[in-house]
Amino acid sequence: MKNLNLTDLQKLMPEDLIHLILKQNEVIRGLEERIKQLEEQVAKNSRNSGKPPSSDGLQKPKSLRAKGQRPSGGQKGHVGHRLEPVAAPDEIVHYALVSCPKCQGDLQGVGVETTIKRQVFDLPPVRLQVTEHQAEVKYCAACRTHVMATLPEKVSAATQYGTRFKAQLAYLNGYQFIPTARLAELCADFYGQPISEGLVTTLLAELSAAVEPSLAVVRDQVVQAAVAHSDETGVRVAGTTQWWHVFATPYLTYYCVHAKRGQVALHAGGLLDQFQGCLVHDAFVSYFVFDQCQHALCNAHLLRELTFVFEELQQDWAGTLKNLLLEIKATVSHAQSWGHAHLTALQMAQFTQAYTDLIYNGWQVNPLPDPPAAKKRGRIKHSTPQNLLRRLEKYPDLILAFMHDFRVPFDNNLAERDLRMVKVKQKISGCFRTQAGAEMFARIRSYISTARKQGINVLLAITDALTGQPFIPTSPPV
Repeated sequence: MKNLNLTDLQKLMPEDLIHLILKQNEVIRGLEERIKQLEEQVAKNSRNSGKPPSSDGLQKPKSLRAKGQRPSGGQKGHVGHRLEPVAAPDEIVHYALVSCPKCQGDLQGVGVETTIKRQVFDLPPVRLQVTEHQAEVKYCAACRTHVMATLPEKVSAATQYGTRFKAQLAYLNGYQFIPTARLAELCADFYGQPISEGLVTTLLAELSAAVEPSLAVVRDQVVQAAVAHSDETGVRVAGTTQWWHVFATPYLTYYCVHAKRGQVALHAGGLLDQFQGCLVHDAFVSYFVFDQCQHALCNAHLLRELTFVFEELQQDWAGTLKNLLLEIKATVSHAQSWGHAHLTALQMAQFTQAYTDLIYNGWQVNPLPDPPAAKKRGRIKHSTPQNLLRRLEKYPDLILAFMHDFRVPFDNNLAERDLRMVKVKQKISGCFRTQAGAEMFARIRSYISTARKQGINVLLAITDALTGQPFIPTSPPV
């Protein structure tokens, strides 16, 4: 728009001046809307939106979790724990008292009245134990050939690493996320035995193949579960962004990596096509394609969005609806603690009506604009509160599913916790260099996470897999 001075404005005809004012008003409205969008963008953090905590910077937002009623630390009546002494120590060091430390008097002939014991728990010097397998070779006159005694199947090379050592390497890399280069340094420092990065890569490929019998059971049990969780996050693989998908229950975890985020990837995962239980997710539209199962939405996401609308946009209905959801959650928890299988019909009716009334109040504050006279391509743009209200109004049964079925959790935090480990891996080790490496890690991490959820020692589970006997998940309780 051309800049006009006072002289230019005085020369304008009244019609031109009105046109100029209307055009300026249109520009001002556009700028005001843009400023509002930018202010909302700056005001968003992990507490009031879906942004990750890593984007919060140094100023960490206050958690949505309510402050506990009990003080921090051990509670009254809590039985403490300490390092307990053992009855039969591995080594005893005796300290004789031959003279008085005060007056230097001779005590060699004085009898011992008692002995004060102190026990130190420490590691012995660590080194690799080398076992040499010697197989006899003899000449068989009957066969007229030399024959050799049978060696164990796993002893196939002149020199090789044993199963326990390889299990430790897989544990440190796949569970503790120590990168291969640092793992090679650790072995040199701990055991005096430097290893190559190629050894770790070969080991992970061996473990990835060894856990397949366990993963087959994990897939079957996730498909048969009454309630399952699903989520996805972006990861860098070979310089490109791919998507890490998780399908999980409190007892099972299954990961897969795919170049796509949506329907193609979910079908490729091979689980949701067969799943007929209740799927908990964050309202990502591709999940709704699977209509043979029920759906439940994550209320933790809604609480964050309602917090933003209430605190940043000053809309009271959002704060009241947030409190209502938390009240329903507390009521469900109380009913469960008393052994009830569901809320009363009156309670559910009252909560549902309150939910509906608050959505109506939200629309009163955020009315939809009149449709444009001329049709435009694309979707009509809506404000943040309007988008939230549309979802609340469209999916009330899915949002309140936890109220109707106590097996359904309030949120999708289980899947988010499982995905968090993938982000930790990426922060420590960087991106995955190859597609094969990402897929191997997904399989190994599925096995490890499932073992952990089922109370299995992770190191023992890895050792069993490398010996050809991977742990098989048990059927979770219904």
